[in-house]
Amino acid sequence: MTDQDQRPETEIPGKPTSASRTTLSHIMTGSDTNLLGTVHGGVIMKLVDDAAGAVAGRHSGGPAVTASMDEMVFLEPVRVGDLVHVKAQVNWTGRSSMEVGVRVLAERWNESTPAQQVGSAYLVFAAVDGDGKPRAVPPVIPETERDKRRYQEAQIRRTHRLARRRAIKELRERRAAEGMED
Repeated sequence: MTDQDQRPETEIPGKPTSASRTTLSHIMTGSDTNLLGTVHGGVIMKLVDDAAGAVAGRHSGGPAVTASMDEMVFLEPVRVGDLVHVKAQVNWTGRSSMEVGVRVLAERWNESTPAQQVGSAYLVFAAVDGDGKPRAVPPVIPETERDKRRYQEAQIRRTHRLARRRAIKELRERRAAEGMED
């Protein structure tokens, strides 16, 4: 059973996936480069976090903070002069958390070639109130078959994140009980 199934009937109305979907575009300059002369992965990660944060805030109707980032994948290098498009959407929601999926595309700013996917990531955001405490988020309503697939895949990732966290906690407790150092 997911926390979607556990929501009370008097809950916040759901929002369709398209309601918070966004694209952030940025042209890469020399100040964005690493020692190899390509755009630094950390620059791309910041753009990913910025776009995902905007989507999470839009969907939840207020502040949301990054709780985790997983599966950040860099497929191709990004170069100076590339116009980078970071496309983000809410894939799944829990009571106060949201998984945001992000695709990163790049195209030469002065060419008419199509943008190429250069990266992707999944981030989990927690909606917070003014005191930093978790607050409820509207359920996401998948609209397309692609949205439905992303929703299902997000549930699988959530299950894996929780299982990994639980296994690590159990290992640490077992080692502590055996008197082993952290």
